[in-house]
Amino acid sequence: MDETNYTEIIKDQTKRALWSINNVMDCVSDEYWNKNYCDMPLWKHIYHTLHSLDMWYINPRKYSEPSFHIKDLNNLDVKTDKVLSRNELKHYFQLIEEKINQYLNSITDDILLTKPENCEWTRFALILAQHRHLHSHMGMIMGFIIAETGLWPRVLGLEDEIPTSEYNLYF
Repeated sequence: MDETNYTEIIKDQTKRALWSINNVMDCVSDEYWNKNYCDMPLWKHIYHTLHSLDMWYINPRKYSEPSFHIKDLNNLDVKTDKVLSRNELKHYFQLIEEKINQYLNSITDDILLTKPENCEWTRFALILAQHRHLHSHMGMIMGFIIAETGLWPRVLGLEDEIPTSEYNLYF
């Protein structure tokens, strides 16, 4: 990683964060997918996290909801009748990952402190805010997993290699 280039650091840290949330999702067993935590099913905590990443990482003012979205599906304060499957959320995650990677390949250091079209925040603020939000919710989801299984989902630190073959889901 080129540590003299902000966008390269952001790309690396985002790649690690996306790998980690994907692994955390894989650690949620079917047994707990629909179980309520803080009055909402675990899948909804995951959707809330992914939806925010999708909406806010690039430009929340130029955003289209995913086709399966209904009002308040992402809201952890509102119960909804709709349920999302693991496959739906894994597919949604893949779309978000592709979208973010395309975006990161299009930005340069000189535009990080500029604001996207019709947006009141800079690109850098949006990216940093989503890393904060993602890790806050990923920590909660990991806590639910640890409480149920006693196992700690694997996440990537700065020194860790990103696995390219089989690996253990847990530390």
